[in-house]
Amino acid sequence: MKFFGSGHGACPGCGLPIAVKTVLNVLEGKVFAVNSTGCLEIISSQYGKNAWNVPYIHSLFENAAAVAAGVEAALRAMKRKDEGYVVVFAGDGATADIGIGTLSGAFDRNHDILYICLDNEAYQNTGHQQSGLTPPGESTTTTPAGRVLPGKVGRKKDMISIAVAHGIPYVASSSVGYISDIRRKVKKAVKFEGAKYIQIHSPCVTGWGIDGSLSIKVARLAVETGLYPLVEYEYGKLTSVKKIKDRKPVEEYLKLQRRFRHLFTHERGREMIEVLQKFADENAEKYGLDLRKEE
Repeated sequence: MKFFGSGHGACPGCGLPIAVKTVLNVLEGKVFAVNSTGCLEIISSQYGKNAWNVPYIHSLFENAAAVAAGVEAALRAMKRKDEGYVVVFAGDGATADIGIGTLSGAFDRNHDILYICLDNEAYQNTGHQQSGLTPPGESTTTTPAGRVLPGKVGRKKDMISIAVAHGIPYVASSSVGYISDIRRKVKKAVKFEGAKYIQIHSPCVTGWGIDGSLSIKVARLAVETGLYPLVEYEYGKLTSVKKIKDRKPVEEYLKLQRRFRHLFTHERGREMIEVLQKFADENAEKYGLDLRKEE
């Protein structure tokens, strides 16, 4: 066991341990970890077990950012800030829904914390309910595909823009399909004084209905289709974008996952696929994703 033990309870192929290990390794374990209630807490700190080899505190769903702000303020008051980085690990529900108030407050006060949103696009540990970061067309237990609806109707909340709008020093998106991208962005983020936000796309084997061996492939397809652009902002200015040489149609990403399987048979499925393709095209236009267009 180095900084995050291999004996955790995650499913084979789960994106969360990949992301957490990468972040902790980049920071050489010099971390005070704050972890909201959610999938990561369930798999890593079950009663009588512990996968963490860094100082760790489990917060409620809604207050991870507030707890991290308190830890950071205490370290500053005691002149112990050089002992480690204060890093939040929270799921998409804890970030975009339940905890967005305390997160906004921490951003507003510009606490010197790194907030990692582990985005697996639903409340997976409680049975796959939709969150604000669930994409349209996904069938969840609270947006089931059926005679009335083709899965979730509505957009995925744009947390990257929300974080940028707070004027914090550093905001980025990344993916467990691109470990070197996570490493580079975490290493850069901690050089900034103040609040930092990185949103990492992390496949959920059971919630997404994929074979564990396909996690990295599926994560990369989200990027390669333009549905999950990898971008970076410094003080509100877009500074880097991962370009795509030959952007793939969204169907290639959707067809590998049970959560979208109904879109290929439902009477409104084609409509939802077109909505998702439109979102990917909008991302491509907004961020200039397509490399070929520039050649």
